[in-house]
Amino acid sequence: MAKLMDLCFIILTIGVAVSADECEGDRQAMIKECAKYQKWPANPKIDPSDACCAVWQKANIPCLCAGVTKEKEKIYCMEKVGYVANFCKKPFPHGYKCGSYTFLA
Repeated sequence: MAKLMDLCFIILTIGVAVSADECEGDRQAMIKECAKYQKWPANPKIDPSDACCAVWQKANIPCLCAGVTKEKEKIYCMEKVGYVANFCKKPFPHGYKCGSYTFLA
């Protein structure tokens, strides 16, 4: 029984590590390809590149949103983040919360 518990713990640990790695990879790709379209000031809004949209289409958005802090919201304009999401055809659902920001449209 103890060996079964150890095996379950190892599997869970690997799953968490893989998920964290995936999220960090998405975060780095988002910074590289999309940051310039999502930073303050709120205007002007610039259409993102195809490379940025490719990152948006593949990214684990719930994982990325879980890492959005007040400090990051001082760098990234969440209104622009929503604009990029809509432009890239992966919009946030109405009422979706990302960091402390709630998307309304």
